[in-house]
Formats: sequence, C-alpha cells, structure tokens
Amino acid sequence: MAFDIDIAGRVGDVDVAVQIAGGAGLTILSGPSGVGKTSVLNMVAGLLRPARGRICVSGDILFDAAAGVEVPVARRRAGYVFQDARLFPHMTVRANLGYGAARRTLEMDAIGFLGIHHLLDRWPRSLSGGEARRVAIGRALLSKPRFLLLDEPLSSLDRAHRDAIMRAIEHIRDVLALPILMVTHDAAEIERLATQTIVMTR
Repeated sequence: MAFDIDIAGRVGDVDVAVQIAGGAGLTILSGPSGVGKTSVLNMVAGLLRPARGRICVSGDILFDAAAGVEVPVARRRAGYVFQDARLFPHMTVRANLGYGAARRTLEMDAIGFLGIHHLLDRWPRSLSGGEARRVAIGRALLSKPRFLLLDEPLSSLDRAHRDAIMRAIEHIRDVLALPILMVTHDAAEIERLATQTIVMTR
C-alpha cells in the first residue's frame, strides 16, 4: 500500500483522526473546513506529532507511537506543496528549484511537463498564482521525494491555471507514479484526480 495511516491527535481545540489504506495513485482528503485535513498532512510530513497511531508510506514506517518510531522530517523525504507557494522571494525561480535539489541539473522531465522553462530567470513576486504553484511543485519534485503532499494546490486559481496544474498532477500520478496525498473539497478535482477519497468529519 502507498499509504497505511491510522492516527489521532489534538491540534488546538480540534480532535483529528483519520484512517487511510490506499494503493498507488492519488488519495484525496476531503471534508469541511476545520476538521484537520492540513493537520493530517503535517503529521505525515513530521511537522506535527500524532498522539497515537501509525504512519507507513510505501512500506516504510515513518511513525509508530506504540513502537516508539518517529522518523525525522528530513529523512521522510516528503515533497510538500503548501497552500501558499512559499517560494524564497530573494531567489529566482531557477534558484528556488535548485534549493535542496537532489539532482543539480534542472534539465529534467519535471521542468518540461510543468511548463516553467520560460520562468527560470523570473523572481517570485512577478509570478501569477498558477505559475508560483507550478514552481512549488517543481521544487518538491527536484528533491526526489518518496511521496507528495499537496494542500489545496488549485485553490484561488482561474480555469486555465487550474487545468494546467491538474494536468501536471495527473502526470505525476500516472507517469512518475509517486504516491500523492492531497487536500481539496472541490468536487471537480476529486472526480478528475482521485484514486480514492477519504471524507473527514467533525
């Protein structure tokens, strides 16, 4: 299984609990605002610690409360794309892509299918929302992650930018075959992208 997750914890005043057992492909976490969808991504990434449970991705145990296993964030090799692109404003797109890249060359398929060759010498402040998201996805891929975490990567984008990023996500899912855990509440995104959907409730 790509994701074998059974975790629970309290984040602020919200009790967060989820079970995910999924094969290869793209698993979507859906549900109303405030149920802890982003908190689940943060737990899988290692940025938050669950109170109990187990996180296993592609056969690797990243967290097991009962066994005392907690793999550090850097060793989990998660490619995390946040709701806001979080690009370094003092670096060009080329430098942002190269930051922490496992491969120093940028001449790779990821840059091609994301359609960002023409952006390499631009600064983040000059990018549209859709361009910034594609650069953020490219930076995550260049770190050679074991899996991707996408937190509402299509929110607040116009139709053209949403379609471009959906095509990129489909390529990652089908061609690169990386396991993906994605947060969205959009029915069209779920219909087009999801291999399975987990609906979180209060």
